[in-house]
Formats: sequence, C-alpha cells, structure tokens
Amino acid sequence: MRLSDASVVIRPRPTWEAMDLGVLLSQRHRRLLMTSWAIVTLPVFVLLSAVFWTSPSLAIFLFWWLKPAFERLPLFILSKAMFGETPTLKQALFQWPRLLQPQLLASLTWRRLSLSRSFLLPVVQLEGLGAEARQQRIQVLLQRDAAAARWLTVIGAHLETALWIGMMVLFYLLLPQQVALDWNWQSLIAAGTQDWQWLEHLTNAFYVLVLIVWEPIYVACGFSLYLNRRTVLEAWDIERVFRQLRKRLNGASVALLLTIMLSMPNAQHAWAAESAMTPDSPRLLEQPLTSQASRDSIKAILEQPPFKNRETVTRYRFGEEQATRESQSDDRTPEWLKALLKLFDSQRFSALATLIEVVLWGTVMAAIGGLIWRYRDGLQAFFSRRPRPREKAARPLPQQAFGLDLSPDTLPHDIAASAENLWQTHPREALGLLYRALLSHLLHDFNIALKAADTEGQVLERVEQLQQPALSAYSRNLTGHWQNMAYGHRPPPAHVRQQLCDGWRSLFGPEAVH
Repeated sequence: MRLSDASVVIRPRPTWEAMDLGVLLSQRHRRLLMTSWAIVTLPVFVLLSAVFWTSPSLAIFLFWWLKPAFERLPLFILSKAMFGETPTLKQALFQWPRLLQPQLLASLTWRRLSLSRSFLLPVVQLEGLGAEARQQRIQVLLQRDAAAARWLTVIGAHLETALWIGMMVLFYLLLPQQVALDWNWQSLIAAGTQDWQWLEHLTNAFYVLVLIVWEPIYVACGFSLYLNRRTVLEAWDIERVFRQLRKRLNGASVALLLTIMLSMPNAQHAWAAESAMTPDSPRLLEQPLTSQASRDSIKAILEQPPFKNRETVTRYRFGEEQATRESQSDDRTPEWLKALLKLFDSQRFSALATLIEVVLWGTVMAAIGGLIWRYRDGLQAFFSRRPRPREKAARPLPQQAFGLDLSPDTLPHDIAASAENLWQTHPREALGLLYRALLSHLLHDFNIALKAADTEGQVLERVEQLQQPALSAYSRNLTGHWQNMAYGHRPPPAHVRQQLCDGWRSLFGPEAVH
C-alpha cells in the first residue's frame, strides 16, 4: 500500500464526512461493484429458493445471514481501487473464493450480529493479523468512531426495509384494477400457503434487488471509516507529506549541501565548541547578562502571577484537630442549652417525634384520598376500560349510488325471479337489478355506511368488515360481472345467470326483505 498512489485526499475527517467519502467511492465504481455483487448473490438466491421452495421465509433468512460472505468482494474491489489498482470483473470474481478463507466461520456465527461489522471487516480481510494482534487492533479502532459504525448499520437496516416495502407497494400499485380487487390481504392470508408461494418468492427477489444497490454503498462507508481511523492513529497525512518532500530532495542535493557547509572557514571549530557546551555549563560570561543571571531572572518571573498564584483556602478538617475544636466549643456552651439538648435525646421526645411523623403521613394520605374522591368522575374517564356511550346523530341514508336508486320501494318483490326474466332480453338491466338490490340490502339491512361517492372497491372493503364469507364472496362475484358489463360492455357467460340468482336466494331468500 503506497499512500502516494491514493485516489483520494488522505486527511483526518469527521465520521459523517468519512461516510460521505465512502458513498462517493461506491458511486465512482458502481458498475463494477453492482455487477460483481449480482453475479455472486443471484445464483445463491436462486439455489436457496429452489431448495426451500416450500419455505420462502427460510430461504430469504439464509440469504440474509450469508451477507458477510458476500461483502468481502466489494471490499476487495474498493481496497484495490483506492490505491489506483482497480481490478477487472474477471479478476475480482476469481479472487472471491480466496477472500472467504480468513475468519469466515466467525463472521457467520458470533460476529454476524455485530453492528460494527463493516467497520471491522477490513481488519480481518486486509491486515492479515494473528488472533491476539487482531483483537488488539479491533480494540484500538473501537475507541473512536464505533458509534458512527453502529449508526451506519442501524440506518442501513431501516433503509433496506423501506426500499423493500417500497418495491412491493409499487408492484401492487402497477397491478390492473380487476386483479387488485381480488387481491385483498384478508383473502391472501386466509388462502392456502401453497397457492401464494410464488408471491413470497417474488417479494424475496425484491429484497435481493435492493441489496444489489445498497450493499456496495454500505461496505464502502465502513471501509472509509476504517481508513479515516487509520489516518488519525498513524498520521497518514503527515507521512504522505514527508514522502513527497523526500522525492524532491534526492541524495545528490543533500551531499552537495553538506560539502558546502563543511568547507566554510572555522565551521569545524564552531561545531566542536557547540558540542562541548551543555545547558548547565557557564557561557556568555563576558556579556552584561550572564547565563546564571538570566536563569535567576526567569525563576523570579515564574514565581509571580500569572505563572504562580498563591491562594489561602479555608476548609474543614477531621481527626484530632476536629476533636480539639469540639472540646473547646463544649466548654463555651451554656448550661441551659446542654440541658435542652439532653431533653430532646430522651425517649419521651423520641416517641413524640414518631407520633408526629405518623400524623403527618396520615394527613398526606387523607389529602390524596380526598382528591381522588373529589375528582373520581374525571379519573374514571381515563382509567375505566368500558367505553363511554356516545350518542350518534341520525345520519340521512343516501338514496342513490353509481346512478342506481337504492330505495326499497323501487325493487320488485322477488329479486331473483325478476332478474331471471330480464336476463334473456336485457342482461344489463338484470345485472343492474341484482347489484342495486345488493346495495339496498347492505344499506338498510346491514347498516353499512354507504356514501353517494363510494366506488365499487370501497363498497367491497366495507362488506369484508362484516366478517361474513358467503356475503363477501357473492359481492365480489357480482361486482366483477357488473363492472365488466357497465364499463367494458362484456356480458357474463350463460351459466353465470343461474349462479348469481341461486346465490341471491341462498343469501336473502326467494323474496326481498325490507
């Protein structure tokens, strides 16, 4: 490692500025870092998903647990690129099996949950120290910048989760509306797990894609923190300046300078005289101010303010001196005061003090009890588990929704029979009758708070809240066919007529109930 070949300025930085430098490093080599990470991790994810197809959670957990093994490849690339030796993709992938050898078991076991993992990984991978030397190095590094490394891991975990959830939400928002209506989360949970395993593996793939972008940045930030700590400890910035000065002053110029100095007249005698002198030897004796006089003058100045300030301090002392003072004070104490102090030390006053203490505590407890009783109604509102009854104002029921009249008086006596009669010649009116009757029942019989501006999807959400599976399934089926007819002008198949009418009779009976 040659500091003169560093691609960045070597100087001590604040911790957050050092992490910003790591972000810039990862952006400079982002194509190589992201490509190498994807080539290494994606086959492992596919293999784990295939082996644990029936357990998607276990597959993504094992992939997450192997992250320290994957992080060694970006660190190798950054360590080489930092000093002007950026490897190619082929070279980096060829070196990855060798990078797994040092301390892999420790990285995947007791060090796996360390919050300083990215900060200490360069010690394990780049320095190649023994066990004792490595532990000493880790202890020295963690004396500072450890908090920043832990915050980097905590913030990174939250960022991974946020990006993962964001990708899942984006995927759900891009679904067609008809598919989204069938994908309510209650039905996904209630359905068999074997029917939705592909969806769980798809969400796991979103997490793998997030790591392709974030993990190189995380490793780069930890590596820059490590470099910054080494710069502070070993003064790399000063060493780099001296190396640059040494390049400027080669051996020939130094030899020429020494020759000129030695050739000067009386130079050797002057150097011999100076070497014979010591700090305590008398010198400058022929001058008005000798060395001894100057030394005495300096001592006199140092004995005066502001170099030395004498101060008298009064404080309490214990021991024999304190006992002597107490005996002297006892001799000056009046007799009546001594008698009064002895009276307070007697058992009668001790019992009186206990009685006064009991009375005071009783008064305090009585006052607290009185306050609780006085404000019992207000306290009951805060601590009672029973909900307070609230009077609901009468809400006017809407008479129309989606342009359909929901009044019970406008519906025929037998809804299913009327829909069957209309189906042959007017299938749109038949579906409209069934859907309008369903909304009327939901509004008047089930007391669902429908609004005139509600959409079909919002109506289905309120039906799900009733916790009636049969009604929910029928409502979803009828709503889907009604939307296809009303908005897409696509009539339902022939067998749907009898299915919808029989479903109506099984739910509401042969006749409408108002």
